[in-house]
Amino acid sequence: MRLLVTGGTGFVGRHFIGAALAAGHQITALSRPGRAPADITAPAFRWLEAGLDTCPEASLAGHDVLVHLAAHTANHPYDSLEQCLLWNVTVPLRLFAAAHRAGVTRQIAAGSCFEYGRAAERHALLFPNTPLEPVGSYPISKAAASVALGGQARDLGSRLSILRIFQVYGPGEQPTRFWPLLRAAAHAGRDFPMSPGAQVRDFIPVEDVAREFVRELDRTVPAGTPVIRHVATGQAQTLLEFAQHWWKTWGARGSLRPGAQSYRDRELMRLVSAPPGE
Repeated sequence: MRLLVTGGTGFVGRHFIGAALAAGHQITALSRPGRAPADITAPAFRWLEAGLDTCPEASLAGHDVLVHLAAHTANHPYDSLEQCLLWNVTVPLRLFAAAHRAGVTRQIAAGSCFEYGRAAERHALLFPNTPLEPVGSYPISKAAASVALGGQARDLGSRLSILRIFQVYGPGEQPTRFWPLLRAAAHAGRDFPMSPGAQVRDFIPVEDVAREFVRELDRTVPAGTPVIRHVATGQAQTLLEFAQHWWKTWGARGSLRPGAQSYRDRELMRLVSAPPGE
């Protein structure tokens, strides 16, 4: 298939591109002008230097699937709600509509488990139809995008999948996130101060996330009937258990120090998907 990919320079995007190329797909990936990395040189791959808001509609034609992985301030600190709504809802809506006009009616968008927000603390396991009660500007904008993109797909007759990603981690992750910070401390022989670590999450390696997005390319989605799926393991693990596993795996010489830091403001204490297929 010929894929048009947004967010190709990002954490999940880079892994998706590698997995999709290995599966035999052809890829055009959007990159802001002057920011296209030079380390992807496959014959079936090219960068298109254009923003989400400046991509010419003519450049969309000729592709089979739009895969939208771009996200505005997905990590703390989040941008303002106004900016998150602009870049995570309004601009993607315009891009998806332009893609539909250009004949790209199969569309896949990355969602987030944080869309469930406070509802996740009342439900031991989350399903795609669990109510959305997001907290914070980025989660609010992603929940709004799920509703808006789904409504647009029903309106236009697009074949849309929204894949909500749970607690993804792995190589290439932003250095200020938990797993890279943990790894850096382990490899340097330092102690690692952290929160008490009682947060319960559904951790999933980024390689598995990329493979799930590639599998979605071959799934049948009816026109005008958007589907929402989880990209998750269905397994609950506390943050402390996760840290202890990797600390041991890396043979760290320092000590984990749970409780040395406070929980974040409005920290969600549980976000776990129902097992895949349920």
